[in-house]
Amino acid sequence: MPPKEDAAESRAETRKDSDERIVAQLDRLLSSKVFRQADRLKRFLTYTINETMAGRGEQLKEFVIGSEVFDKGPAFDPRSDPIVRVQARRLRAQLARYYREEGQADEILIELPKGGYTPIFKPFRGVVPKRTALSPLVNRNTILMTPFADHSEAGDQGYFCAGLSQEMIHKLTGLDTIRLVAWSKSDADRDSDPRVAAARDNAALILTGSVRKAGADMRIVANLVDAVSGCYLWSASFDRAGENLFATQEDVSNAVAERLRTEIENTRSPKSIRRMPGNLAAHSLYSQGRYHLNQRTEEGLRKALEFFERAVTEDAQYALAYSGLSDAYGLLGHYGLMPPSEVWTKTASHAAWAVLQDELSAEAHTSLAHVKSTQDWDWAGAESEFLRAISLDSRYPTAHHWYATSCLAPQGRLDEALEQILIAQALDPISSIIARDVAAIHYLRRDLSAALEQCDHTVELNPHFPQAYWILGLVQEQRGDFDESAAGFQRAIQLSPRSPRMHAALGRTFALSGKKNEATRTLKELHERAGKRYDSPFDLASLYLALGDRENGFRWLAQAFRDRCFEVLSIKLDPRFDAFRDDQTFIQLINQLGLS
Repeated sequence: MPPKEDAAESRAETRKDSDERIVAQLDRLLSSKVFRQADRLKRFLTYTINETMAGRGEQLKEFVIGSEVFDKGPAFDPRSDPIVRVQARRLRAQLARYYREEGQADEILIELPKGGYTPIFKPFRGVVPKRTALSPLVNRNTILMTPFADHSEAGDQGYFCAGLSQEMIHKLTGLDTIRLVAWSKSDADRDSDPRVAAARDNAALILTGSVRKAGADMRIVANLVDAVSGCYLWSASFDRAGENLFATQEDVSNAVAERLRTEIENTRSPKSIRRMPGNLAAHSLYSQGRYHLNQRTEEGLRKALEFFERAVTEDAQYALAYSGLSDAYGLLGHYGLMPPSEVWTKTASHAAWAVLQDELSAEAHTSLAHVKSTQDWDWAGAESEFLRAISLDSRYPTAHHWYATSCLAPQGRLDEALEQILIAQALDPISSIIARDVAAIHYLRRDLSAALEQCDHTVELNPHFPQAYWILGLVQEQRGDFDESAAGFQRAIQLSPRSPRMHAALGRTFALSGKKNEATRTLKELHERAGKRYDSPFDLASLYLALGDRENGFRWLAQAFRDRCFEVLSIKLDPRFDAFRDDQTFIQLINQLGLS
């Protein structure tokens, strides 16, 4: 046989053998416990694998999968119906679970990469350590302590981290209520995930942290993580001058030990009940106000304002009601629904009054922190108030949420922002606005794959939440998929037809995709609306700039800075403004934020 024919036959045999192994692996997956009751996921997996093996992997698009796998009709529009993206996310999770539990000894790994629907096949090397089951209430006082990480720029604080860890061990072992498990070198060599070691040692909590140093200043962050869920229970930050290292290590260790002691005691005894007002009617009105506030719609925010005002009428000394008023006015301004002149003073005065009424209220300090960051651009003052709020009630989701979005993110501290927003999500996993802002932080981090996946989660969580489709539109715009971006904004407009933010975002996508007539028509409509009510100048600025009109774009952007529009806080990081990073007018504007 000629060499070329011999080689071709060899390749064909190899491909046949590979296909047979993939089919065998698919059979194992379909018959596994993980997939046994997941009929739709089995159809999804089988279809995509068969199409890929047949050489049609590039044709695996949302419309095709929706039609062939999920029986969607000709009217199926994946831009408004996210079923394929949602099921793909579930399929990825189930595949990961299978290889973690039943498929540890398998030879072939089948993955569905994020951002696409074509599976990939590769050798499965090594065995994933199997975690033992652990109830979150069993051995709640058993804590695995990992070494504090050196995140300083020079990487020269290893000695301090080691000393801090030793001091922490000394303090914690002195507490009768805590059983401390040390993180050994063998743990580091064997496991990249400390939760595996925690399961092996039957530890319910993980204490971890980091150290950063800039000049003489040092920041130490300590985190407590639930070993079962992986969710953050609390995070604490300590700023110290690096002069007396021994005193710093002792102070931080004492503070962490006290927090842990409180954590253990709270799980052993019934949770303390938040202080209730003497007037229960005021508390009921306040609770209804918070519910409407969390909808983040114009109607919801105005209803929230009404309920908070009624709560104050019932009890003029009720701090939470004033905190609610501050938050409602602030959000009405941030969403461009009320002019700044009507909200600035009210937002600030209500927040300050809330703190005066109850200095120990986490909600009050969170409201004041939000004012300092969004209106005053006082970053140090805002951070101090956010940390005060978290120290008073580490389980108040809004404190972590707004600390991430309005304080850490604008300063470019995106790793910390992501950490805080994930804490907020762990504390309130059904919050639509927190879910949206997890996607927003990923968006600012330029992790568009993670942002897109989180958008799908947000839509799945609440399909009628317009803000979910707004962030989806922004992410798709950055991915260059303008049809998907426009569909996201159009769905947001369907749900919130009067929102200028949604209309401006759609107009911007029209401009970027070459549909100048549609974009210009949107711009005209926004100007007509502006004559009847206040609309955020930021919306007009972003649309003008997308149309290439820099003069009007920067004129309206300057007005957005004067109005303290919420969107300008993260403009230094927002991908929509990448083209203007070196523009002197743009640089002069962002310098007003006082960010280094």
